[in-house]
Amino acid sequence: QSLLVESGGGLVQPGGSLRLSCTASGFTFKTYLMGWFRQAPGKEREGVSCISSSGASVNYADSVEGRFTISRDNAKNTVYLQMDSLKPEDTAVYYCAAARVGYGGGWFSSLDIEEYDYWGQGTQVTVSS
Repeated sequence: QSLLVESGGGLVQPGGSLRLSCTASGFTFKTYLMGWFRQAPGKEREGVSCISSSGASVNYADSVEGRFTISRDNAKNTVYLQMDSLKPEDTAVYYCAAARVGYGGGWFSSLDIEEYDYWGQGTQVTVSS
């Protein structure tokens, strides 16, 4: 069956950096839009960033624009989220997700939760002094 496994979470001081990785198996990775979402205590799950199946289009939430960078390596079935200048408000469980796209959808990108078909188990990121 389809599987997404996140890694790279942990405890970091404000201003520090982390790189999250998500490795996929059981589906054709290069035909899927990939996204990162997060859920902080007491808040709804929100979209952080996504990258289209071709890698041609990316999106970022306003709260992380300029600090986070998403990338993918289709040869390794892996998507990354480089997080720099971390703030306490970035503390959350971070989830990797995959959205199936049709023919001609290589440009498509969306942070709508309802678009996504598969989800990882999440990795905790804590930003604190």
